[in-house]
Order: sequence, then structure tokens, then C-alpha cells
Amino acid sequence: MSIWMAMLIGTCIGVVLTTLILSNTRNGRVKAEYEQYIAELELEHQQALVSAQKRSVNTSRAVLKGKMAEQLAPIMPEFQYLPSDAKFLGDPVDYVVFDGYSDFRDGEGRAEDIEVVLIDIKSGGARLTKGQQAIAQAIAQGRVRFETIRIDFDD
Repeated sequence: MSIWMAMLIGTCIGVVLTTLILSNTRNGRVKAEYEQYIAELELEHQQALVSAQKRSVNTSRAVLKGKMAEQLAPIMPEFQYLPSDAKFLGDPVDYVVFDGYSDFRDGEGRAEDIEVVLIDIKSGGARLTKGQQAIAQAIAQGRVRFETIRIDFDD
């Protein structure tokens, strides 16, 4: 075999080995970069999950506190009506208060003193819903009436 042929074979083997070594090094770098990227994504996911769990718990607590406030409102000092005059509905408003009705029923008040009040209990930064705002507007505009519905079972 000639020297030139040996040099050509040696060069080819050298190129192949160099390509393999460089390829493995480059692949190792790329793999390491992606593994680091995946680890960062997993960390972000874990942080987002913890944050979502905290928000969920805080929202749940706020809702429970609001529900408790709704139920306990008639015995709280902020409630300016007799608890016996208040009837709990829960939705779309919390209470219908027939202010003065207990006194009238007990013979201590007059029919003209009875006032019907719709009340919604809010706690924290809670606001009226769109439905509650519409109800308040209907009342303010006088779109309120009393009806009697008779059911006949004699048929």
C-alpha cells in the first residue's frame, strides 16, 4: 500500500472520528440545554400550581365567610331590623325584610308602618351582581307589585 493511500485512509478515519466526537459533544450540549429548559418549566409549573392552590383556598374561605355572614346577619349589630321580620332567600337577594310586621302582628304597630326591604349581605370587597343591580333598579323605578294567586283543588 502506498503512503498516499495510507494517508487518505488515515485522514478519512480521522475525519469520521472527529465528526463523531464533535457530534456527541454537540448532542450532549443540546441535551443538557433541553434538560435545563425542562427543569425550568417544571419549576414554573410547580410555582403556578402552588399559587393556584393558594388562590383557590383564599377564594373558598372568602365564599364561606360570605355565606356565614349572610346567615348570621340578623343577629349582627349592623342589621337594623328585627330578625323576626327578616326572611332568608339566599338568591337573588339574601333577605326580604317586612320591617314593622312583627309589631303589627303583635298588635303594637300600624299597617302603614310596614315597609318591605330587600337586602343583600356583602363582605370584603364583594359587589352586587348584575342581576342584583337590575333588581335594585326595578325597585327604584317602582316596578314592584303584590299579587295573590289562588289555587283551586276542587276540580
